[in-house]
Amino acid sequence: MLGVTPRSSANPPQAPPGPQNPVPPAQQKDTQAPPPAGQAAPAGPEYTISVESALVNLDVLVTDEDGKVLAGLKKDNFRVLDNGRPQAITNLAPVEAPITIVMLLEYSGIAYDYFAYKGADWGSGFLSHLNPEDWVALIRYDMKPAIAVDFTHNKAAVRDALNTLSYPQFREANMFDAIFDTLDRLERVKGKKSILLITTGADTFSRHTLDQVYRRLKEADVTVFCIGSAEREYMNAGNSLSYFQAKNQLQTFARLTGGHSWFPRFEGELPSIFESVANFLRNQYRIGFSPPDLAHDGKYHRLKVEIVGPDGKPLVVKNDKGKRRKVIVYAREGYTDTKRPGNN
Repeated sequence: MLGVTPRSSANPPQAPPGPQNPVPPAQQKDTQAPPPAGQAAPAGPEYTISVESALVNLDVLVTDEDGKVLAGLKKDNFRVLDNGRPQAITNLAPVEAPITIVMLLEYSGIAYDYFAYKGADWGSGFLSHLNPEDWVALIRYDMKPAIAVDFTHNKAAVRDALNTLSYPQFREANMFDAIFDTLDRLERVKGKKSILLITTGADTFSRHTLDQVYRRLKEADVTVFCIGSAEREYMNAGNSLSYFQAKNQLQTFARLTGGHSWFPRFEGELPSIFESVANFLRNQYRIGFSPPDLAHDGKYHRLKVEIVGPDGKPLVVKNDKGKRRKVIVYAREGYTDTKRPGNN
């Protein structure tokens, strides 16, 4: 690695925002493991969001406001705007590959190791929501990131690693550097991949800045999900400007990459959150389009995905009681065009 009707099943009570109880599409078992650390990737990777031969691929999840996944959408139901210009969609298909996800875990001595052990306990709970064919890796970070378990199907090995983590060695939590390092390693992994970041949101003295992280996420082909582990503690302690800034950063990481963020106050919320992460990745559509005016100048293109009906107007969705529900689209906010030599 690192080297058009909502689902009929009811939502669980008090479920967090995010996809709830969808029926997963058929899975294609991928028997090829992501390359381990330091090993070159196979030729010809397929990126989640990429610009190759003027083709842009984009993964999209569509739900109603209650979190029910919208099934049976067709190509004509999607409208993609690239820098405000409508694009002709060339292909649409459900994403059927197994999940490939990195659990990026803050494991530092902040608050006398409290958040480190809390994060490790939460991370263990996520593993039961993965299928046997899914790939998972574990990276922990304090002053610097370290690979605890490379990509594997063996969830028990990851759980054992979480259960046997030693005392955090440093109080520092250099989150920005850890995100950069993980994204660099994931460049060698082909296919659709994602990061589950479990963190307080604190960053002590990373070499990279927040703006650099934002730019790097815009260029990456990785979906980021964030779970804030300090919501209850900071809310009980009263308003904290630094915490609200950290929370906003995590929300932006997720929004830029088409993911989602959660900030649970109670452990009872975690199973629904973990289920939402897995359902999110199992129920996406992959959209392909070819912008006719790419300049290959390395600039960022803003994307907007709209869901429309046969009349071209916003799609009308109703729940089982006939009440209209708002359509929610989860997709990357944009992509960075490839830059050709000589383009300034």
